[in-house]
Amino acid sequence: MTKPVVLIAEQLSPATIDALGPDFDVRQVDGTDRPALLAALAEADAVLIRSATKMDAEAIAAARRLKVIARAGVGLDNVDTPAATAAGVMVVNAPTSNIISAAELTVGHILSLARHIPAAHASLSAGEWKRSSFTGVELFDKTVGIVGLGRIGALITARLQSFDMKVIAYDPYVTSARAQQLGVELVSLDELLERSDFVTVHMPKTPETTGMISTPQLQRMKSTAFVINVARGGLIDEDALFTALGSGEIAGAGLDVFSSEPPTDKRLLSLPNVSVTPHLGASTAEAQEKAGVSVAKSVRLALDGELVPDAVNVAGGVIDPYVRPGIPLVEKLGQIFSGLARSPLTSLDIEVHGELQGYDVSVLKLAALKGVFTPIVSESVSYVNAPLLAQQRGVEVRLIVDDNSPEYRNVITLRGALSDGSQLSVSGTLTGPRQVEKLVGINEYAVELPIEQHHIVMLYTDRPGIVAVFGQRFGDAGINIAGMQIARQSAGGQALSVLTVDSPVSDELLELVRTDIDADLFRQIEIIES
Repeated sequence: MTKPVVLIAEQLSPATIDALGPDFDVRQVDGTDRPALLAALAEADAVLIRSATKMDAEAIAAARRLKVIARAGVGLDNVDTPAATAAGVMVVNAPTSNIISAAELTVGHILSLARHIPAAHASLSAGEWKRSSFTGVELFDKTVGIVGLGRIGALITARLQSFDMKVIAYDPYVTSARAQQLGVELVSLDELLERSDFVTVHMPKTPETTGMISTPQLQRMKSTAFVINVARGGLIDEDALFTALGSGEIAGAGLDVFSSEPPTDKRLLSLPNVSVTPHLGASTAEAQEKAGVSVAKSVRLALDGELVPDAVNVAGGVIDPYVRPGIPLVEKLGQIFSGLARSPLTSLDIEVHGELQGYDVSVLKLAALKGVFTPIVSESVSYVNAPLLAQQRGVEVRLIVDDNSPEYRNVITLRGALSDGSQLSVSGTLTGPRQVEKLVGINEYAVELPIEQHHIVMLYTDRPGIVAVFGQRFGDAGINIAGMQIARQSAGGQALSVLTVDSPVSDELLELVRTDIDADLFRQIEIIES
């Protein structure tokens, strides 16, 4: 019997090969040699890569037998995930392999800034002896502000508490119970910036978080404070940071990630009060070995036809074809749920109604959690860590299945309780031979609208002229409304409008429209494609 071919396109640890085991024909190729890569891919069932090999649409098209692309690391910038999905190729990565390394590098940057270690090293290496020029500060009794209290944020908390630092955090999706468990005080972002001696950012990069630390935020910080970014390039506005550092508005910055990599703007790199590293968050021997072993195990699962928890585009495994189309729908419902939530989630029911009740739908629970957490945590979210993220945050999760679906063949509802005492529900279904993903309910309001990339959800008092108001505002700004549904329970009561727009809407315009119509709820939802 012919063994499946596993192609290793970059240098991986011996432990990775051992984890694959003897059941595969393991072949090697230099992934940066494009002709050799394309030729080798023709016979590959799986390919293991790191960051240098580009698995783009051309490479995927050349690999007609390919079932899985495995990236031994976290990022997937060198993998065309939509092209892989269209070709039926699973994409897996190692989302938790680098969390300890990233946390430790963050602490390293904090220590480097506090004690001027890089600048002192450069000075002494140049033959100078300027002890008085490098007087630093102790971490003892200082306050560190963590923006994003996910798994990496929690690891940093534990390490910095050993320095007797006070830890405060901003994370709108973490409950006070979880923060108390970690020994962290939850505060607003403004208060965190004003009180902290060190600010470290650990948020996902989304349209909402890009540039979240800019001029107004930097101006709130102490002149003696430092800011650190080891998470995602672009979370800190680099132009604003350069200005703040040059003017003495803040004392310094530690950066491992940049808006473009390698950085094209060298201004930040030349400042004496900046400590920089070339995206080393995952660059430890331990993280690389964990990543290799993790994806090797995923390859084994994928080629054996089993559930692959770390798959980023499809769940994989023995999932009934009738259930499988619901996976991306439920992930998107989870993202919509998070976008509408006003406070942290405390419990979540995944309700599956209709003909699906006769099938194993446990994967839909995983898909819902993956969707809920993808927009709100800094680490990559997968089927394996999504339940852990819920557990860490004290979120109770239930899967409820029945055949009660009077209007559609199947309806899936995410129904959650929030920490402010409110309830939120989002429902969706698949319709027609093309299995179109549709949003069919928000709370008690019935709508039916295809789920697209950009949505705006508004809740306001029902009265004449509202559509004209927001239609005029969006039209004047060049925002095209591609679809709209309005639902109400009674005339003159509350009305819910869900818009589909062709492009993102600025925060300034959103606030202007919200004020114009006096909306009780006004949210922009950006769907992140897996």
